[in-house]
Amino acid sequence: MRRTHYCGDLRRANIGSTVRLDGWVWHWRDHGGIVFIDLRDRTGHSQLVFDPDIDANLHQISNRLRSEDVIGITGTVRERPEGTINPDIPTGEIEIVVSELIVHSKSKTPPMEIEDHVNINEDIRLQRRYIDMRRPAMRNRIMDRSKITMIVRRFFDEEGFLEIETPILGKATPEGARDYLVPSRVNPGEFFALPQSPQIYKQLFMVAGLDRYFQLARCMRDEDLRADRQPEFTQIDCELSFITPEDIYEIFEKMAARIWKDFLDIELPRPFPRLSYEEAMERYGSDKPDTRFEMELVDVTDIAKASEFKVFCSVAESGGAIKGINCKGGAEISRTKIDGLTKNVGVYGAKGLAWMKVSDAGLESNIVKFFSVEQQKELLKRFAAEPGDLLLFVADQKKVVYAALGWLRCHLAAERGLIDKNKWSFLWVVDFPMFEPDEKGNPTPLHHPFTSPHEDDLDKLESDPLSMRSWAYDMVLNGFEIGGGSIRIHRSDVQKRVFNALGISDEDAALKFGFLLEALQYGAPPHGGIAFGFDRIVMLLTGQDNIREVIPFPKTQNARDLMSGAPTPVDEEQLREAAIRLRL
Repeated sequence: MRRTHYCGDLRRANIGSTVRLDGWVWHWRDHGGIVFIDLRDRTGHSQLVFDPDIDANLHQISNRLRSEDVIGITGTVRERPEGTINPDIPTGEIEIVVSELIVHSKSKTPPMEIEDHVNINEDIRLQRRYIDMRRPAMRNRIMDRSKITMIVRRFFDEEGFLEIETPILGKATPEGARDYLVPSRVNPGEFFALPQSPQIYKQLFMVAGLDRYFQLARCMRDEDLRADRQPEFTQIDCELSFITPEDIYEIFEKMAARIWKDFLDIELPRPFPRLSYEEAMERYGSDKPDTRFEMELVDVTDIAKASEFKVFCSVAESGGAIKGINCKGGAEISRTKIDGLTKNVGVYGAKGLAWMKVSDAGLESNIVKFFSVEQQKELLKRFAAEPGDLLLFVADQKKVVYAALGWLRCHLAAERGLIDKNKWSFLWVVDFPMFEPDEKGNPTPLHHPFTSPHEDDLDKLESDPLSMRSWAYDMVLNGFEIGGGSIRIHRSDVQKRVFNALGISDEDAALKFGFLLEALQYGAPPHGGIAFGFDRIVMLLTGQDNIREVIPFPKTQNARDLMSGAPTPVDEEQLREAAIRLRL
């Protein structure tokens, strides 16, 4: 008899039926000589009954079963006796009286409990990920990932997109992160690169006239890792022809709304708010602001410059900025705690963290004496400060001020319980700068070199590139950038000018991007696209704070696979075949 049902599927309607189940022994217990086993598969579990009065031989065998043994059973579904119904599980009204049993395989004692309430060291979980995924919460997240995948695919199919694959072995091109390189055995001394993204290929689809493309694309970037970043990850990768940014906003707000509705049954309000890059930085200190709470940055450079506080004055006179935040009710925070926050913002380059507490008598701090009565009144007004508040200031170049206060507002909001965990705060950040200065002040792409300049700024490309805006946009959710893209350059002459502005000569451009430049000369349509971090979206939808929790086989923060041991050395013969000599 083959399996008739999954373990989590049986209900009261199945009472009286003969069923065949296969799965893993989860919980074993003996109550008054009768053995009860919870049999588990990916759908849930059902309770098995081994009664010696019904079959003494099966009862004896059941006594030898242990956790994670794999068995198959045939039995009759019956109603659980009165007082034993479990309303907390879908199968809690029934149990199966076993009449046949086969042991498919025995299990060693697992290195972890197959339970959710147990705190397990992450290294152990990653070393035995195939066991970790048996735990209900982890299993459900992997299944949720599959559900979200299907929602995405259905949406794009309905919207007329084509799902097309792009190469994994490609050409090394500078796209903002280090490439993973693959040696070519048949072409000694030459290398493929694993894709950081399918960027160039999806643009070529547009040149080919394929109009609307999407792919759940595997991408690889050799970069430093963090909680929401992995060396290999999945993008919802999209490109469209003959569109404007407004089309992008409409289509992909619709996509997000579909995912949240189908998966969480939540209606997202649309259209999503929009912030320019400049406004996002000025108000929140971040181009991916968390807008579920306030505590916005307040510019007090003019007040500080007119004060007698030399630290602030010197920063203002050198072209820097003095900004602050109002931590409502934060006057209770101790000096020791403030000193700790000062060290934290130092990580972002801030040389200090000035503070003022607000009392019924006014402002209190060791720097208040450097501000006139009128200046203090203006500070109170600008921060909308009330007794019990804490004002925190950073004075430095804008980049440092933004980074330090952007981190500080989020840290304090989380610590003080100001964030509504049930709120979904979507927005678009738009009008990004085309370039940002590198260490030497030379322009480097803020996104990638295929982003289209704003038409109104194109004449600045040679004379003042750092003042240019681009047609780039990011979708932001609760402080995470979940998607980013741009309108692309579709004219070969403009693309060459952008390369030149980046210090890429015509010869280098031809070497690295020649096939794209040539393609743009054969009738390229106006086009643009966006890519969403699929792992990050699943992480947020399932309430996690680390993408390793939603990836079946993730890497550690040191980019290691603890389960397989990768990366590992290879033998000398393999190196010779690839024409590689190691130099460490």
